[in-house]
Amino acid sequence: MARSDNSPTLRIGIMGGTFDPIHIGHLIVAEEAWQQFGLDVVLFVPAGDPPHKSGRVVARGEDRLEMVKLAVNDNEHFEYSTVELDRVGPSYTVDTIRELRELLGESTQIYLLIGTDEARDLMTWHEPRGILELATIVVADRPNYTFESAVRRLPEDFASALVRLRVPRVDISSTDIRRRVRANLSIRYLVPRDVENYILDKGLYGS
Repeated sequence: MARSDNSPTLRIGIMGGTFDPIHIGHLIVAEEAWQQFGLDVVLFVPAGDPPHKSGRVVARGEDRLEMVKLAVNDNEHFEYSTVELDRVGPSYTVDTIRELRELLGESTQIYLLIGTDEARDLMTWHEPRGILELATIVVADRPNYTFESAVRRLPEDFASALVRLRVPRVDISSTDIRRRVRANLSIRYLVPRDVENYILDKGLYGS
């Protein structure tokens, strides 16, 4: 995904997260963002040491990465990055964006894709205004959290810079998928089939 100085400006979507596991909801958001914002690619970035989920990540980084690979390999405008898994220390989003801009060129337009549940707490993130200076923050609708209720908690100048992404409401969570696996319940159609097979073959989440 590296570019030359003569290449057109890249429009990159970044979808970060623990992906523990990645599921259909993540893929729907990424596809809608690619289409609605005319992105060249959506980059899935599994977190290494997510500061907001310390001690709550279940699967190892290599397993979460492999599930992401399996989930995105049939979509030509989806890619993945190991930038956070490779970096020592907390996986701060602002550092990831800076590293990607250095790699891809300062003119690269970056769209950070988050959910309304994450948007509510943006001011607790590391250098939130630094993120806003470097990227367009795109907030996707999530069940139980409206865009309006999410941005209401933010400073007015910060909230006004956020961009809403309307997506089909699909109420799927990684937490519930892990619960279903532990209870020996089906997760078919909640995750891509290859991801389901990987979870079961590897015995992840108590399967």
